[in-house]
Amino acid sequence: MATFPPPGSVTLCEVNRHLITADALSDDLANHTYGKLLGLVFSPVLFQPEQPPALETDAVEQEGGRATAAATTETAHRKGPVAMLQRLANECLRRLFYPNDVHLLPEVDLQGVSWHRDKHIVAFISGLTQVIVRDYEDSEGKDSIILANESQRDVRVLEWRPNGGRMLAVGCKGGICIWGASYPGNAPPVRSGAASFIGGLSRGSGIRYILVDFLRSQNDEHVGALTWSPDGRYPHKSSASYESSAFTVWDVAQGVGTPIRRGLGGISMLKWSPTGDYFFASKFDGTFYLWETNTWTSEQWSSTSGFVKGATWDPDGRMILLAFSESSTLGSVHFASKPPSLDAHLLPVDLPEIISLTGSQGIEKIAWDNTGERLAVSFKGGDDAYRGLIAIYDAKRVPLISTSLIGFVRGPGDNPKPITFSFHGKFKQGPLLSVCWSSGFCCTYPLLFRSHMLP
Repeated sequence: MATFPPPGSVTLCEVNRHLITADALSDDLANHTYGKLLGLVFSPVLFQPEQPPALETDAVEQEGGRATAAATTETAHRKGPVAMLQRLANECLRRLFYPNDVHLLPEVDLQGVSWHRDKHIVAFISGLTQVIVRDYEDSEGKDSIILANESQRDVRVLEWRPNGGRMLAVGCKGGICIWGASYPGNAPPVRSGAASFIGGLSRGSGIRYILVDFLRSQNDEHVGALTWSPDGRYPHKSSASYESSAFTVWDVAQGVGTPIRRGLGGISMLKWSPTGDYFFASKFDGTFYLWETNTWTSEQWSSTSGFVKGATWDPDGRMILLAFSESSTLGSVHFASKPPSLDAHLLPVDLPEIISLTGSQGIEKIAWDNTGERLAVSFKGGDDAYRGLIAIYDAKRVPLISTSLIGFVRGPGDNPKPITFSFHGKFKQGPLLSVCWSSGFCCTYPLLFRSHMLP
């Protein structure tokens, strides 16, 4: 039977398909519950949630792009008729040259929290211009590090570099900020000609992060999607709005970007497969592309269930799990043969409890852990008892994906809702889920079960 967290409680962890709850967050209770087993307690990190800046269409577009008289009147009253006409003219130009629905961007599952692949270090977006880094391996201090710089505007996405030390890429307005950790006597390399700035200083440990490069996008485009190749050689980035008509492959060492396939338009999401053989790109119009990276050829797919709002690869890179904007059923794309073949099939993955149990209006975000054994799903709306929870599923992949509901995770604070969440890529003791809640807590939940370490 699925575990339901009572109202007023908070979730601590999973132990053998049972989600443990408590009245309040406590390091002592966490240590007693899972800390002695792992030798580590993941204390919550506090931050001040900020609302993202309103998209330019919001003042005159509501309910799927239909202008309302009230919004138009309010805009005219506050800014005057000249400003209103200028805004409407700009909107007409955007509609003419960039027909994609930019108001859909907030629905896309952008990566706002990222675990370092090989270390117990988590980074997450904590504000419009700030990123917080929390190093759980730092025994000298428990203070988080704030990364901020004048080049880092309107942050949308971030990801640690694989096999590249402590290097973090942050997608924002105008490009990608590349941060590197600096130790006494061991500073990160700065690309020749690139300006560097001290971004943050940890208290007591002597570790600081320096902005070692800023990869500037063309025409000051907003980078809302980025992903590192699995070997860490290149980050791939693309705007997640109407501003971009291609995705760009970057050579980080040289600071040079190469556009791939101009004319795609409205790219919302990019995902490398874990093996590096395939590359996924989705658009707001309901189409998505699967590329094989040997020759960079692709196959276009079309969805009748809306656009792709969430995507996650399985550990072997042989299938990708997709969430669609107008469906409560996930889709899994299975490759029928080995790379570089693009022969694949799209199969449904039912999550019946998302509607029947919670009363929600569909899936919002998804995350799949690196072992393929745990799937986290958030959903839109829902009955009062279930609103704001995250569903945790036991997942099997042989021969096809099947799921079994374990229970729900409830966050701390007042009316918490998950802003973003992600699994640690290589936590040996089992899946490790981190969630940034709207109540201002970034919490980490160890999901522990027998196949990993429990007796």
